[in-house]
Amino acid sequence: MAINYTNVPSPCYIIDEALLRRNLQIISSVSKAADVEIILAFKGFALWNVFPIVKEYISGAAASGLHEARLAFEEMKCKAHTFSAAYNDVDFDETLTYSSYVTFNSINQLQRFLPRVQQSKERVSVGLRVNHEFSEVETSLYNPCAPGSRLGVLASQLNGKLPEGVDGLHFHSLCESYPTDLENALTAFEHKFGNLISQVKWVNFGGGHLMTRQGYDIEHLVRILRNFKQKYNVHVILEPGSAFAWETGVLVSTVLDIVDNNGITTAILDVSFTGHMPDCLEMPYKPRIEGSYFNPIAEKPTYRMGGNSCLAGDYVGDWSFDNPLKVGDKIVFEDMIHYTMVKTTFFNGVQHPSIGVWNNNTGFRLVRKFGFSDYKNKLS
Repeated sequence: MAINYTNVPSPCYIIDEALLRRNLQIISSVSKAADVEIILAFKGFALWNVFPIVKEYISGAAASGLHEARLAFEEMKCKAHTFSAAYNDVDFDETLTYSSYVTFNSINQLQRFLPRVQQSKERVSVGLRVNHEFSEVETSLYNPCAPGSRLGVLASQLNGKLPEGVDGLHFHSLCESYPTDLENALTAFEHKFGNLISQVKWVNFGGGHLMTRQGYDIEHLVRILRNFKQKYNVHVILEPGSAFAWETGVLVSTVLDIVDNNGITTAILDVSFTGHMPDCLEMPYKPRIEGSYFNPIAEKPTYRMGGNSCLAGDYVGDWSFDNPLKVGDKIVFEDMIHYTMVKTTFFNGVQHPSIGVWNNNTGFRLVRKFGFSDYKNKLS
């Protein structure tokens, strides 16, 4: 059942509960078939209002620091698998209270904080993130294994020895990837760190496993995971983010004005790309719009989409439509839940999109509306 936008405020993110459950069912089935642990990476999706639904299918979460770990504890009712590029003295002990796993990014951090883990009353498993210096991710912004990356310990820094106190290894080199990409990454991982795998209890394969994308070979993924477990007899963990919320919702916006300068017609919207869809500019990528032609057609009305902030580059284009746009028309950006909502800002004081949930039986439910106080309190 399609979302009815009649009573939806603009702008607004809407997650479709049925589509979320579809993804969760796929993820849960992979976890059971391969006998691995799959947890939700909050860095990609942290809409805690729907965590009760998520918990019906999976029970763990991956955090990148204190606040995400605390969110896991309070809203997922679980302790997090926590990795941070660098922990600090002030937050570390509190982070331990919300974590079941803590992974370190360097030997320096491991040596500095391991005594505090061992002295803690919490039972926390210690991991070390490693960099196997291999990735097929083309966009450098999302490539954690690019030359000179700050993420993970190189094999040359370990001299073939697992540091004392380490229970597991963590690597991450995928981004919206397929099973063949994981297969290639594992080959590189085993080449660099194969001598250490038999010494650990668990291996975390990181994120980027887009198993809910149409055309993804799930059976291939399951074979890869089962073969690795059989070969090394270790607990395997995956922590995708995008896969959970992939194609589960939209961002609804409205045309506020239409301007035509030097032959370029721009529809100015009540949302901002830099503030509300930052990946469109960072990655960059062009999202799909409901009812439009993704590739411009010369014979049809064509528009650049412009954000409502003062940033000159706050625009993305171009799309064609069957009929000319007019002020008040709805522009619905597809697939705007994963990595989009977690990156939004209050830049320029523009109205932040509301958040809602669509249920095919009960309709639209508004779960959060933002106002001036949210903008003001962020700045203090």
